Amino acid sequence: MEVFTDKLKEVLQSVLPITILVVILHFTIAPLPGIEFPRFLFGASLIIVGLAIFLFGVDIGITPIGNYLGKEIARSNSLKFVMVMGLILGFFISIAEPDLIILANQVSEVTGGAIPSTVLLVVVSIGIAVMMTAGLFRIVYRYPLRNVFAIIYALIFSISIFSSNDLFAIAFDASGSTTGALTVPFMLALAMGVASLNHDSKSAEIDSFGLVGVASSGAILGVLILGLFTGDSGITGTLSVDADAYSSWLTPFVDSLPHMAFETILSIAPIFLIFIIYNFFIAKRKMAVSELKKSMLGLVYLYAGLVLFLTGVNAGFLNVGRQLGMMIAGMDSKLPVLFIGLLLGLVVILAEPAVYVLTHQIENVTNGSVRRGIVLVFLSVGVGLAVLLSVVRVLIPSILLWHYLVPGYIIAIALAFRVPNLFVGMAFDAGGVASGPMTATFILAFIQGVAEITPHSNVLLDGFGMIAMVAMMPILSLQLLGAIYQQRSRKEGV
Repeated sequence: MEVFTDKLKEVLQSVLPITILVVILHFTIAPLPGIEFPRFLFGASLIIVGLAIFLFGVDIGITPIGNYLGKEIARSNSLKFVMVMGLILGFFISIAEPDLIILANQVSEVTGGAIPSTVLLVVVSIGIAVMMTAGLFRIVYRYPLRNVFAIIYALIFSISIFSSNDLFAIAFDASGSTTGALTVPFMLALAMGVASLNHDSKSAEIDSFGLVGVASSGAILGVLILGLFTGDSGITGTLSVDADAYSSWLTPFVDSLPHMAFETILSIAPIFLIFIIYNFFIAKRKMAVSELKKSMLGLVYLYAGLVLFLTGVNAGFLNVGRQLGMMIAGMDSKLPVLFIGLLLGLVVILAEPAVYVLTHQIENVTNGSVRRGIVLVFLSVGVGLAVLLSVVRVLIPSILLWHYLVPGYIIAIALAFRVPNLFVGMAFDAGGVASGPMTATFILAFIQGVAEITPHSNVLLDGFGMIAMVAMMPILSLQLLGAIYQQRSRKEGV
């Protein structure tokens, strides 16, 4: 009970800032119409309770399972086994990821079905499976991570020259959306399990990071390769806001709960089934019975928490984000929307469940030398700037997404060859985890609202791409932290 109480306190500290910000906006410059304000507050309550339960479940459920499977995969000493398990795990944990489902549905909605959600889900999941397998091989063979990312992003930008412009923003958004509340804890635990078999503890510490970053690049490659076959079609989109769709603030939650419960079962079931089949029918070393029972209980907590969390996000936050974007961007001055965009980015990162998991793992594997608080500060500033630059891109039509991403990733790859290896993996993992369910719903909805109300703006081309920015900026900010850490270590050494 004490562990859960501690997690509840931490979640309150994370979610309250964005809740307070929306409350202040409601009573000042952007009053929410009708039932939207109580709807938002109830959603925030569900998010707080759900996130606390979810994180408790991660600790006693997903982390032990991921560590167990990671160690077993590495112990097999079979390249075929590593490849098969990587492909299976990569495909099934991504195709049912709630964040990716949210993005795929939004893409299908604003394109009027021109880009079907099922096609996007399958293409992205295949890409994730292939690159996660490559990431596991990298850990086993200890190939330098910086070289891997240099090759990957050179390939990505080469393909993007020939791919459809319609899918460029969606490709990078999909990368961020695949690394959400469920996949990140599992991937981190899996990487740690594989890396832990390395007897050199320092190398194992370094190799335990980077799998999330490598795997998420598969989503970009998958969508861009799809674009090679579709070509530019001039797709445009429109945005719907259901301000008057409900007569009661409770109705959206009642409608959303069964849907979220079903989607969450789809998210957890593949990992559960793969683990059960492997543990009982394939593995030579079975998980201890006591640990097995504890892990199963953890999955129950994880399921309940994730259902509450996603219900709160989808029914309470998504529509409010769109409305705030449209109201604030519709003002005579554009300064408020720029300032609010920056503030939202600064605080939303604190409420991402996967960020919580990653920052704690960073603190644990570095024995506290890289503190969670300082990592959160650098992540928060990076995401704040990402949302601000995304608003600027919507307001100024001549600024295109690649104007940000190409130089940004060139700088990121260059930094990777100058900062400590540990920070390279942490930075690219952070790029994936920063863009979780809160970003994929509330902030994306806010940007889409801004794009909908802004003349000459296209919701599809300008409303998407924000997740890509949120995924890139933490890579730069954490590598900057690595450079500072390196400089401080040198001074202390002297």
